[in-house]
Amino acid sequence: MKAMILAGGLSTRLYPLTKQVPKPLVPVAGVPNAVHLIRYLQSFGFDEIAINLHYLSEAIVEALGDGSRFDVRLEYSYEPELLGSAGGVKKLEAFFGEGTFVVVGCDDLTDLPLDRLLAFHRDRGAVATIGLVECDEVDQYGVVVVDDRGKIVGFQEKPPKGTERSKLANTGIYAFEPAIFERIPAATFCDFGKQVFPALQEAAAPFYGYDARGAYWADIGTPGEYRRASYDVVRGAFAIPDTRGSGVDSTAVLGDGVRIEGPVWVGARARIGDGVAIAGPSVIGDDVLLEPNCRIERSILWEGAIVGTGAALRDSIAGKGYRVEPNATLDGGVVANDA
Repeated sequence: MKAMILAGGLSTRLYPLTKQVPKPLVPVAGVPNAVHLIRYLQSFGFDEIAINLHYLSEAIVEALGDGSRFDVRLEYSYEPELLGSAGGVKKLEAFFGEGTFVVVGCDDLTDLPLDRLLAFHRDRGAVATIGLVECDEVDQYGVVVVDDRGKIVGFQEKPPKGTERSKLANTGIYAFEPAIFERIPAATFCDFGKQVFPALQEAAAPFYGYDARGAYWADIGTPGEYRRASYDVVRGAFAIPDTRGSGVDSTAVLGDGVRIEGPVWVGARARIGDGVAIAGPSVIGDDVLLEPNCRIERSILWEGAIVGTGAALRDSIAGKGYRVEPNATLDGGVVANDA
């Protein structure tokens, strides 16, 4: 079966973290989220997966390869100019062929049951089906209104708070029939949420929403949601298959008097100096250096980050290879190298 991971955007919502690291490689518990998604798709039988690329494409290909280590085949689609979510799918029309296919966003972290979504999609004779979850705050998502059969009768894209017509959010996880290509113009920018989906609803097309409430879903494309998802994994509130949720890697080196309290993930070859204190939930990435007597609380450090002697981080994220100066204090910050 065939699927696609939408990965072409710049992920400006995560700047400055994604100025150096493309969003498919944003790590959750030390592993690029694209890897989590490939494994997720493969677990439901999707063994041919396309990924569209634009920003820092070489780094993505180098990290993911041809897919063989995940028991899938990866197909890359290069976009010199961004085509949008729907335009990127349209470019791969020949790849998808005549069968039902699935599209997910590279910001998704989820266990939404794709087998049930596909069964629902086929039972309804849908041309398009959106996976839906219930959220308390929906102003950053597409909001969907469905009838008692799940047919979409209303659609709002990122409605201002207080104007939403439901609490069912579009997860960015879709099932499509090839007939969807008739509704997407070729070689031009086109977006599912802003153009294709509203047009389907207005035309009363067989356009459905699968209510997956109870499934876990996070959009890690904002610092707040990225923190939430990372902490959920470290705390054990959401388990990712083949991923360690917390604990210290066997290759990490801990100095004298190190204190670790609460759920903490420490990566490979991390070096933690004398007198360091870490309070969870926190993620200390591979090859991170924590110099003596620094303090880390509810923070995420990406691969190769350095925290200087006596520095303190609280509710913060430090990007790949970033150095926090000795005795500095970072509270609620998001810091990263520009390139």
